[in-house]
Amino acid sequence: MPELPEVETIVRDLRAHGMENAKIRNVDVRWARTVTGLTPEGLNKALKNRSIRHVARRAKFIVFTLDTGSRLLLHLRMTGKLRFAVEGETPGPHDHVTITFADGKRLVFNDTRKFGRFRFVPIGADPLGTLGPEPLNADFTPEVLHRQLCGRKRLIKPLLLDQTTVAGLGNIYVDESLWQAQIHPERRADTLTAVEIRNLHHAIREVLKRGIKNNGTTLGNGQANFYSVSGHRGRNADALKVFRRDGLPCPRCGTRIERSVVGQRGTHFCPHCQKV
Repeated sequence: MPELPEVETIVRDLRAHGMENAKIRNVDVRWARTVTGLTPEGLNKALKNRSIRHVARRAKFIVFTLDTGSRLLLHLRMTGKLRFAVEGETPGPHDHVTITFADGKRLVFNDTRKFGRFRFVPIGADPLGTLGPEPLNADFTPEVLHRQLCGRKRLIKPLLLDQTTVAGLGNIYVDESLWQAQIHPERRADTLTAVEIRNLHHAIREVLKRGIKNNGTTLGNGQANFYSVSGHRGRNADALKVFRRDGLPCPRCGTRIERSVVGQRGTHFCPHCQKV
């Protein structure tokens, strides 16, 4: 599933392709359940002849703000991808939504697993209001993270995956952040010291910034893996320290990296650096 760095990479690609101020001519939905809250016809009616004023990211959502002030949210989920169709291209079996613009460009949403969703949000509604703080914003301080974790008896890994705690984190970047901060994924949040929380805050920001700098993480060669709008693979896999490196030596101490299941998620850690 694309996480914060991958979604941020896509948003930057969309801006580079001129999506801000682009006028929508038509929206073609070929699998109705890709759209929530409206029928495919209703979505086309709401977007037709509207211009996109801004493209942004909130947590793992791509947010298109229209000239009316309403918004179109896209959550890619596990296998959702965006690309621009080439001239003469016909829709493939997993191309579920095509947005055609006034200049002839066609933005295609492809989703093998069919979990991705578009949602039209009218002015005044805020379905993203319950999300936690953005970890790369200036106002995300160690004190803010401390407040989010304070008194919580949940294990730290599932708590960080909870989007109401910190927005945008997923399995890859939580494992990497916990390794960098030398915190075991099965530690209870309320056992972390102020120093450990400060280290975790620094690790989260550093790991995410590195992921964005490397244009996200692409694992393997399958078409279901992450690719940017331009069709490029993310380069961050080479920078990963523990995620999917079980059996290999820890880059910090040389101990063999282990894999376990924490909160029903595959979890990678160093048993020496990250003690329970």
